[in-house]
Amino acid sequence: MATTSTRLRRLGTVAAAVALSAGVTLRDPPISSSDRGGPSLDAVRRKIADSNGVVPSRAVQESALIGSSAVNPLDILVVGGGATGCGVALDAATRGLRVGLVEREDFSSGTSSRSTKLLHGGVRYLEKAVFNLDYGQLKLVFHALEERKQVIENAPHLCQALPCMTPCFDWFEVVYYWMGLKLYDLVAGSRLLHLSRYYSAQESVELFPTLARNGKDRSLRGTVVYYDGQMNDSRLNVALACTAALAGAAVLNHAEVVSLLMDEVSNQIIGARIRDNLSGKEFDTYAKVVVNAAGPFCDSVRKMADKESQPMICPSSGVHIVLPDYYSPEGMGLIVPKTKDGRVVFMLPWLGRTVAGTTDSNTSITMLPEPHEDEIQFILDAISDYLNVKVRRTDVLSAWSGIRPLAVDPKAKSTESISRDHVVCEDHPGLVTITGGKWTTYRSMAEDAVDAAIKSGKLSPTNECLTNNLHLSGSEDWDPASFTVLAQQYVRMKRSHSGKVVPGVMDTAAAKHLSHAYGTMADRVAAIAQDEHLGKRLAHGYPFLEAEVAYCARNEYCESAVDFIARRSRLAFLDTDAASRALPRIIGILATEHNWDRTRKKKELQKAKEFLETFKSSRNAQFYDGKHKYWIFWELDLFNSHNQ
Repeated sequence: MATTSTRLRRLGTVAAAVALSAGVTLRDPPISSSDRGGPSLDAVRRKIADSNGVVPSRAVQESALIGSSAVNPLDILVVGGGATGCGVALDAATRGLRVGLVEREDFSSGTSSRSTKLLHGGVRYLEKAVFNLDYGQLKLVFHALEERKQVIENAPHLCQALPCMTPCFDWFEVVYYWMGLKLYDLVAGSRLLHLSRYYSAQESVELFPTLARNGKDRSLRGTVVYYDGQMNDSRLNVALACTAALAGAAVLNHAEVVSLLMDEVSNQIIGARIRDNLSGKEFDTYAKVVVNAAGPFCDSVRKMADKESQPMICPSSGVHIVLPDYYSPEGMGLIVPKTKDGRVVFMLPWLGRTVAGTTDSNTSITMLPEPHEDEIQFILDAISDYLNVKVRRTDVLSAWSGIRPLAVDPKAKSTESISRDHVVCEDHPGLVTITGGKWTTYRSMAEDAVDAAIKSGKLSPTNECLTNNLHLSGSEDWDPASFTVLAQQYVRMKRSHSGKVVPGVMDTAAAKHLSHAYGTMADRVAAIAQDEHLGKRLAHGYPFLEAEVAYCARNEYCESAVDFIARRSRLAFLDTDAASRALPRIIGILATEHNWDRTRKKKELQKAKEFLETFKSSRNAQFYDGKHKYWIFWELDLFNSHNQ
């Protein structure tokens, strides 16, 4: 009881100091356009907000990169098209700098598409701040809250508040979590999404019907609910890339850095040799500064400059699984901050399904990480302790692994600097590396990287950072009720197998999906569905439409079948089997858009099949359910039958 009393006293005694600090910090007025560059920001906003705006074609973007030279270099060349890399490109372009970005695979093809889908407000930092009396941790809370607020405001169609329920099985937990989250409300101030509150055991199971009231020698005493942010991570990343392109950056996916260019006299990095992985063509791009934002692969880029450079990435694997929607109610998540073995476990509603996780274990760095069966089983076992329904391996619709690039400052003297915070360094002239961090703080990470690049290259931006108050493409004037306009004004014209075109209703599910996925650009997708007879659903039970494939090929640099099923839509992450069944039609539409021949179509099918095999759903994994041993492979002969 001494420990209990100490914890509660510390919560209470720290509250006053936090209130004072929060009050001073949180009363800063919102940033206006005049504070951030006036007409410059307004001009950028108008260009990005133009609903008729079209991103430059991939060929135009590649020409811009090829057009640089030693005497006329870009200001910044970004390596890596994840959240941080695209954030850097957008930040630099909106400061008036000449910017290029290359990504070996697709935008968000790595860690940025394999996240927990949460925008964390730093509640765990607060616990450390209280019990360690650490003001540095408290500042991290303020920072995370501010950045979460900005991400949601800059892309409201892709981000929203999500209530998260924490179950309490004794009265101490009730008091502890309630006081802690009330303190969090106080710290958040104007950045608060919604107030936290306590629910009785009866109220809790009404809100979350699958929550177990009784378990192993314990009974539910109630729950405390607080709010965090949730996002569609890869679509947010693609929006960043497209917004950067509209702002003037030359962004190119499927373009790999094969070597860095170095000045023989000064030994400074002056650009990169790049291979277009779609055409095989190689070319040089020159830049005053190269920003290395390659995530888990940033050490590979650093070794191109110096083979002796010390590693700064400590890779960690995070596995997530997707379950049917009945595991969690719509609009309410479940988070257990500390299970009996000390891990964090959660179940969150996401795009009509339930995502659960996660693990945190050492791993090797690979292009396509795969979850291990014991990691999937750990998650299933962990959530089953809190549910009143049978948790089955056969219910796993998809399972994936992501690599967290935990960063070590190469200048640090010990490994104690391993952190989930970000690191910016220039350990070779002309090469600035940004790594670590998390999705919530991508914008401020990008700002730090651009600041470092400006200092390194003695660049001359026309204005300071604008991204703190800059809506992404599709976000300006977006209204949550805009789906009703789509439902009323458009129909889904569908072509039957016989070739006959029949009208279909733009139902609420499809309209809501388009509105949230594309924001104010949704009417352009709906128009394609109606006018080009591409209104059919790609997979039964999911709202994704054929029209989206055509739209993404034309407007979002969707260059492959995997680009669509994994990043433009989320079908691979939601349901591996549904994605495999949709592949023939997706490839058919992309072939029309990109003029693919039969050989390319077969290659696309094979690559997509190999990609989906890394998602260990119940249909493409080996496991034992206690009665039967499952060893199921799905085949994609549908492609051949589709073409016959």
